[in-house]
Amino acid sequence: MTTGLDTEVENTPASPAARPRRRAGGGLGRYILVRFLLIIPTVFILMTVVFFLMRITGDPITAALGGRLTPDQLAQRRAEAGYDRPLIVQYFDYLGGVLHGDFGMSYTDRTPVSEILTTYGGATFELVVYAVVVALVAGVPLGMIAARTRDRWPDAVLRVVAILGYATPVFFVGLLLKLVFSVGLGWLPVAGRISTRGELTMGTILNPSPFYLLDALRLGRMDVLMDVAGHAVLPAIALGVLTGGIFLRLVRTNMIGTLEMQYIDSARSRGVSEARLTTRHALRPALIPIVTVMGMQIAMMLGGAVLTETTFEWNGLGYMLAEYMKARDYVAVQGIVMMLAVIVALSNFVVDVVAALIDPRVRY
Repeated sequence: MTTGLDTEVENTPASPAARPRRRAGGGLGRYILVRFLLIIPTVFILMTVVFFLMRITGDPITAALGGRLTPDQLAQRRAEAGYDRPLIVQYFDYLGGVLHGDFGMSYTDRTPVSEILTTYGGATFELVVYAVVVALVAGVPLGMIAARTRDRWPDAVLRVVAILGYATPVFFVGLLLKLVFSVGLGWLPVAGRISTRGELTMGTILNPSPFYLLDALRLGRMDVLMDVAGHAVLPAIALGVLTGGIFLRLVRTNMIGTLEMQYIDSARSRGVSEARLTTRHALRPALIPIVTVMGMQIAMMLGGAVLTETTFEWNGLGYMLAEYMKARDYVAVQGIVMMLAVIVALSNFVVDVVAALIDPRVRY
């Protein structure tokens, strides 16, 4: 039998504590959906801006091949590519091609842009991964040391190191590393991703990947693996120093704040060692800001990759972007810039999702 008390309980509105929990779950789903949908206008706007900026100085064929072909030949090439049509018609044709995976064809070497992206994209990805490893391995431990020695001489030295790390231009760091470790000491290669002998050995692999380290592991030869690693050391350090300095400052600042919290004082009063307090109790909260800024750092690394790859002749998207810009091959430049924009947008999306899972406050 249903009593009046039971009816009253059933009709009582949900408590305030229950409602926020339902909104929080929905809030996370909406947050992820909105962040993902924002990728589309971001890439679209950048692609549009790059398209029209590339045409300020004229059509790509005249810019890339002017002076090497006769006027009649240029006119014929422009007509074949459709650059004699109105600009707005060219723009919508380009959008249609992109939606079908056709990014056009380079005018300097007659290579499809999609092939350029797949051929050289792996090298840039590999370099960025190496640089992130260098930044984490250097920045996080040094930030912990700086926090534990706050306002003492090790802290002061490490703060200066951090400032120099993210204030020094990437190309200058690269040239300095080459001068010291390649030219001066002769320890490491000057440029390239692999030696000529190593490249010939790599050519024996069936279905090679764009990642030299992975292919070297597939070969199972230590000499090839050391060759690949040796060529990657200086570019990875040159690019990783920039982000490593930022990580050092972030870890130091946040760990100092965490070490002053009440639960840390309680653990210290129970006799927990300072090393355990730092590594087990204060490190995880201090790493959350690194996750939140990782998307921005990836964008900075991709920008720095252009200079790093040019300095070390690392044949990736950054190196090819610089080469195509010098040749004024704007079709290839458009495709590479758009691919870098997609990578940055997807990286920011992943970082935003991870940050929302770690710290629910970012959803609102």
